[in-house]
Amino acid sequence: MTATTGIPTDAPRSILRVSGPEANDFLQNLVTNDLGKLKHGLVYAALLTPQGKYRADFFLVPRPDGAILIDVAEPLAADLTRALTLYKLRAKVELEQTDIAVSRGTGPAPEGAYADPRDPSLGWRGYDGQPGQDADWSALRVTACVPESGVELTPDSFILETGFERLNGVDFKKGCYVGQEVTARMKHKTELRKGLVPVEVTGAAPVGTPVESGGKPAGTLYTQSGGRGLAYLRFDRAEGEMRAGEATLRRIS
Repeated sequence: MTATTGIPTDAPRSILRVSGPEANDFLQNLVTNDLGKLKHGLVYAALLTPQGKYRADFFLVPRPDGAILIDVAEPLAADLTRALTLYKLRAKVELEQTDIAVSRGTGPAPEGAYADPRDPSLGWRGYDGQPGQDADWSALRVTACVPESGVELTPDSFILETGFERLNGVDFKKGCYVGQEVTARMKHKTELRKGLVPVEVTGAAPVGTPVESGGKPAGTLYTQSGGRGLAYLRFDRAEGEMRAGEATLRRIS
C-alpha cells in the first residue's frame, strides 16, 4: 500500500457559475490565464493578490450557453466568491453556487469531459455526470510535481515558484490581471531562487515539516507518496542529502 501524507487530492470541490454578457471580460481582467483558450477546453488559472501572491487556483470550464464554471477546492470557494463579488462592481455578471459534481479519471476523456490541462498523467475532469474512476491522485500529482490547493499552494506562494508556467496556469501575453506586475517581473527580471521540486524521501514526515541542509534551513516538505515527495526548497541549499524531521531527502533532477 502506498503511504501518502497530505490533504487528499480528491477532496470536495465547489462549482461556481459566472454568467452574463460581460462574464468573459470580467474574468479575463482578473485571472492569470487567457480565457481565449476556453475554446480548446479547460483553462487552469489562479486569482492573485495585488502583491502577486496566491489567493486561489481553479479550472475554468466553458458551457454551451456561454456561462463559465469555476471548479475550485471547497475550502477556497467562499473567499473566492467574496473576492469576485467585490471586483464585480457594476459589471453585467451574475455569480452563483451550483450543485454540479466533478468526476475524474485517467486515460482518454469520455464524451463531454475535458483533459486536465496541467499534465497528461492527471487524466480528465467531467461536469455532466460522467462516472469517475479511482486512482492514486496523490502519487500522480507527486510524480508530475503538481501543487495542491491548501497544501503546497498557500497564501505565501508565488505561482511561478510552484510551477504554474509549466502547468499551463499563466499566460504572459494576455495583458493585465490582478498581481500581473509582480508575476511578470519574476518571469523577466529575476532568476528564481526557490521553488517546488520533486524529492526522493526515505522515511516520512508530516506535511509542513521544515527541511534542513547542512544544519541550515532549506525549505519545507509537503505531500509524500511511494518514496517520493514535493518540497519547496532554496535551490542553493538543495544539494546532497537533506533532513525533514525523521525523513531524509534528496532532490530529483
